Amino acid sequence: MKKILLVTDAWAPQVNGVVRVLNALLPILKARGYEITVIEPGQFKTMPLPLYPEIRLALFPRRRIREILYNLHPDVVCLVTEGPLGWAARSVCRERGVPFVTWYHSHFQLYVDVRWRGLLRPVYRFIRRFHAAASCTMVSTESLKKELELAGFKNLVIMPLGVDTKLFTRNTAASLPFLPKPIFVYFSRLAPEKSPEEFLNLDLPGTKLVIGDGPLRKKLEKKYGKKNKFVGYKHGQELVDWLSFADVFVFPSRTETFGLVVLEALACGIPVAAHDVMGPRDIITPGEDGYVSNDLRDAALKCLALTHDVCRAKALRYSWEHSADAFIENLMFITYPYK
Repeated sequence: MKKILLVTDAWAPQVNGVVRVLNALLPILKARGYEITVIEPGQFKTMPLPLYPEIRLALFPRRRIREILYNLHPDVVCLVTEGPLGWAARSVCRERGVPFVTWYHSHFQLYVDVRWRGLLRPVYRFIRRFHAAASCTMVSTESLKKELELAGFKNLVIMPLGVDTKLFTRNTAASLPFLPKPIFVYFSRLAPEKSPEEFLNLDLPGTKLVIGDGPLRKKLEKKYGKKNKFVGYKHGQELVDWLSFADVFVFPSRTETFGLVVLEALACGIPVAAHDVMGPRDIITPGEDGYVSNDLRDAALKCLALTHDVCRAKALRYSWEHSADAFIENLMFITYPYK
């Protein structure tokens, strides 16, 4: 089992958890000798997702996907997302009798519900149907597995996520503009499902630093920019340098399945204040590397007393190499039935 075909609607230049997971795993898999082919939106004509223009949706991809599948002869087909490419590849695989695995990354139904109330149940049914035909569906935690099983999902397997602790290491020598201490940081997409405005409305001392961009950026910066520092998307060492400035990471999202940013903050020695919801709850040990609470202000202030070393130690438990091991193990029993 050496040829893997990945089909994803999330790909660079998008900035999100799915893209970061793929960027972390693919080099490891290639280094281990796996031949990875990726079908992604940049290979097709696209249109912007309404209200979210940084996400491009592939148009009429089925014919080309069928050709790629026929010519490539992959050993494994993995559908990473439930977007137009994922659904088109699912259709082609079922048409040809090709087994495939899927990956449940995001509570997309919650994202939709934040924007358009009343669509939660139909969208959830739509997503469950997508995964129902898979040989197995990969999820990041046991708690997510249990939640989805209660909702009727079948054949779920664990695919733990990780963090690059070599990159995400606190840089005490970072040269950045002076900001009054303490510094509370938010870094994630500026989108409704991430609840950034809740962070910006918290009554906290010092400085609130916002790292990220998205459909709410202009609105939030216009409303809160005078009292808060907005720096846009940051990547690589520049992101680490800005994070190294911070004393506490405040994560107001209630829609996560995991929350890679929590691990990235911890790896930089930053305690995390978050809601008591899936994702943060699975990672944070209250009173040691953060606090989970419905009172984010209280949790954030309590985090000021926590130590960098304990936070860093938690992140060191998570490895992308271990994630790659689990990914490969989950695919081992899937084969392409060529005649």
